[in-house]
Amino acid sequence: MTDAPIPLFEAWFGVSVPPHWDLHAWLMFAIWIVFIPAVVALTRFGKPPPSVSGITKGSPMFSRKLLWFTVHRVGLFVLTAASLVGGLIAVAAAGGVGNTLHGVFGIGTLILGVLQIVSARWRGSHGGRDPVQGTSDPVFTRGDHYDMSPRRRWFEACHKTVGYFAMVSAIGAVATGLSWITSIAITLGLVVVFWVVIAVVLEAIGFRHDTYLSNFGTGAHHPFNKARIDRLSGGGAD
Repeated sequence: MTDAPIPLFEAWFGVSVPPHWDLHAWLMFAIWIVFIPAVVALTRFGKPPPSVSGITKGSPMFSRKLLWFTVHRVGLFVLTAASLVGGLIAVAAAGGVGNTLHGVFGIGTLILGVLQIVSARWRGSHGGRDPVQGTSDPVFTRGDHYDMSPRRRWFEACHKTVGYFAMVSAIGAVATGLSWITSIAITLGLVVVFWVVIAVVLEAIGFRHDTYLSNFGTGAHHPFNKARIDRLSGGGAD
């Protein structure tokens, strides 16, 4: 990689800005190996335990019941946007993507990350218990998530799968760009081991909860709960 000033910055702003590849490496490492996995871990293991009532509509964004989703939505948007800016600056500094593995993994990571943000718009409606229409005889509104419609099933399948592939691609990007920064190489190994241990421990002690049960409750009358009970018991829909 060249240390020559970034031509784009000189053309646009009339200033000579060196690329600072070490800062680029640490920034992308922090985003994709530290912060985004932390958000994913909170999303996977930070949901509230399933209850009868689930997560009440209108719950505060930073309450125990919704913190995991707030951080997931806001955190991933901000982190992906920051990595996109950092990646585009790196492409401008390098004069293009090139044909290196680091470039391929890097661009692949950015594309997958942007797809995650875009795909969030396809999640459909939520539905669930309507807290406005009484408490003694609760009313449940239809919704893609509450009904687990085909749209919602496809969204979850794509969103989760693409998200995990984005992190795998990010590890590839970091690993293929480490020939010149030994400290990041050592830190990468330690952090990956750390996340593996965290995931195993939290899974083993029961912190991973079913998203549908956490959201809507444990009642057998909820559409997706009923469908799963019918499937497990060999029954069918009424």
